[in-house]
Order: sequence, then structure tokens, then C-alpha cells
Amino acid sequence: MNYDRIDARILELIQKNNRLTSDAIGEQVGLSATACQRRLKRLRAERIIEADVSIVSAKAVGRPVQMIVFVTLERERADIIDRFKKEIKASPEIATGFYITGEADFLLYITARSMEDYEQFTRQFFYQNANIKSVKTMVVVDRVKVGFGVPVAESVED
Repeated sequence: MNYDRIDARILELIQKNNRLTSDAIGEQVGLSATACQRRLKRLRAERIIEADVSIVSAKAVGRPVQMIVFVTLERERADIIDRFKKEIKASPEIATGFYITGEADFLLYITARSMEDYEQFTRQFFYQNANIKSVKTMVVVDRVKVGFGVPVAESVED
């Protein structure tokens, strides 16, 4: 996956605002709209751009309770890990999930309508799963920063 400094600038721009038109991007990077569209298509095809998303306020859609949850599995076997990853992906309550190293095996960001709603979720999702050893929940007091932006190197090509 190679990209040049123009691609890097395009990536920086769309990470800040994925609704920019190809015309607007082109003006800022010195390309035509068509050239920007071709570059964006290639960046998506090469999975440098994984998704185009909008960040929705959990509070605004009635899910004001937000938790960071560490999950430790009983055993680290590939089939158990793969099954749990599928369960994470299938759960709409889990907004983000990471398979991690350290004391826990997974870190999850979960939203709920209320603490009662979260308790019900934990009973169904965690406590009925015999492969889960422990669950540690931290309630989010204030979402200070949210996003998926990553620093983009100016150029990865010579």
C-alpha cells in the first residue's frame, strides 16, 4: 500500500470532514475533482481508507450511559477468541471493540439507555458466556475526544 504526499493530504482532509466534495479537496491539494475521485477510489480499494463514517452523539440518540469494559477470557484458544470477536461484531450495544494485550483480552466501548439497560446487557452478553473469566466496567464521566483519525505521514514513497 503506497501513497504519496498528495494522498497523505487528502487523507488528512477527509479524516477531519468526510463530507468534503472532490472539488473542495482538489482546491486544497492542487488537483482536479476527477483526479481526487480516482485517488479516493484507489485509497478505498487498497483499504487505506477503511470506512467513511459519521460520529453520532450517544446522548443525542438516547444512549447517554457509556462504558469502557475490559474482558478477560478463561482460556486463550483461537476458536474461543474468534467466537468472541464475532459476538462483539454482532452486538449493536458495542460501538468499538479491541483485542488487546496485557491484563485483559478485550477492551470494549459500550453505550446504554440506562444503568439498568447495561445490567441487562451484561447478564445476557457476559454472564451467560462460560468462556469469560472476568469483566471490569468503568463508566465514562465525560467524552473528552472522539474520532478515528490517525496521523498521516507526509509520504511513504521515495
